[in-house]
Amino acid sequence: MPLFDTRVPAVLLRTDRNPFHHGTLGAVRSLGRAGVDVHVVADCSRSPVRASRYVSGLHTPPPPGASSDDIAAALRRVAARVARPAVLIPMDDACAVAVARMRAELAPVYLLPELPGALSERVADKAELAGVCASLDLPHPETLVPEGEAEAARAAWRLGLPVVAKWSRPWLLPPGGGLRSTVLVRSAQEARELYRRAEEAGSRLLLQAFLAPGPDRDWFFHGYADRSGTVRAGGPGRKTRARPRGAGLTAVGRWTPNPRVQALAERVTGELGYRGIFDLDFRRCGSTGRYHLLDFNPRPGAQFRLFTDTAGLDVVRALHLDLTHRALPEGAPRPGRTFVVENYAPLSALRPAPDGRELAWHAPDDRAPGRALWALWGRHASGRLLDRVRRRERRPAAGPAPAARVVRQAPAPGPTGRTGRSDRPDDERAGSR
Repeated sequence: MPLFDTRVPAVLLRTDRNPFHHGTLGAVRSLGRAGVDVHVVADCSRSPVRASRYVSGLHTPPPPGASSDDIAAALRRVAARVARPAVLIPMDDACAVAVARMRAELAPVYLLPELPGALSERVADKAELAGVCASLDLPHPETLVPEGEAEAARAAWRLGLPVVAKWSRPWLLPPGGGLRSTVLVRSAQEARELYRRAEEAGSRLLLQAFLAPGPDRDWFFHGYADRSGTVRAGGPGRKTRARPRGAGLTAVGRWTPNPRVQALAERVTGELGYRGIFDLDFRRCGSTGRYHLLDFNPRPGAQFRLFTDTAGLDVVRALHLDLTHRALPEGAPRPGRTFVVENYAPLSALRPAPDGRELAWHAPDDRAPGRALWALWGRHASGRLLDRVRRRERRPAAGPAPAARVVRQAPAPGPTGRTGRSDRPDDERAGSR
């Protein structure tokens, strides 16, 4: 019997319009190379993904911010065209949350892990994750959720500036509004101003104690929790370069054994009863050495192909095999292997990699996406540069600089309670990924 049941196609779902979402291409290639038909429900009009030889079909996605009903309607249309039950793989948090909510409705035409509908939403929400970590006694940065501007200012003082501000549901941020999922706040006034935009952001703001970045401090874990809850495939990795620096997505990552990170990942998924693909982000505290869980993404991470073992197994393949009741091959880890996103770290893509390397875009058996990347990326980068120039030109001319004067730093406001909330309003957080 062949390893994969190639009668069962895969459907990748993403409403995020990022044309340079290399994780989508990784999933297309991983399953396509195994002989599985791969259908992509995403906006690929300006993406290198559409050029892949392994794409069996492109389908129009619901728009960003679409309701669960709209996503369900789109998936039913795709199911009618595919005309066979398919493994459904959400590729962003918004879709992972929506699909988990609609599992019962989608089950007749899609294969999905047995996961409680509220769990994906609970772990993806940055504010809820803080509560999850507290209930499981897992290390997590102290987090406050303010309920007003003054409370946001007091929370910033209490945590100790600078603080990290996150939106609890970053997938709800409006495109083009200038709001980022995570920012570093350096004053109480900045915390106030950010709180004023909570309605625009669509979710709560949270403020979080800042754990300083540094060498060997940023880690991630990708895995697949099978039908029994056992974590298969994946492994721990170290983020050696990020975009933006010190935060954000992995531009260069390395498969690095870390028993402590592995144990934390297996513990949190096991105690929650999680099933399916997951991507966790950790930061090691420089003073205590403890690994703090920062993010729990209930879907494949963009660099999941880093963790391809000697049997060719990765988390996306593990999902397809498990849901089609096929045995997962037993392969050995490949520590030292690296993953490089060429448009973010071009020099790293050219350096020798004695332990093996996976490039996000370029592949010998699928060259078209790599060629398409540079033309599309050039237009993207030049367009952003032009936008910056135009914004500067529209700014009013600055008047003469005021004379400098010395002011005394105001004392911090009075202390607040130790319950995770400030004395009055709740703290709002901003997402970190």
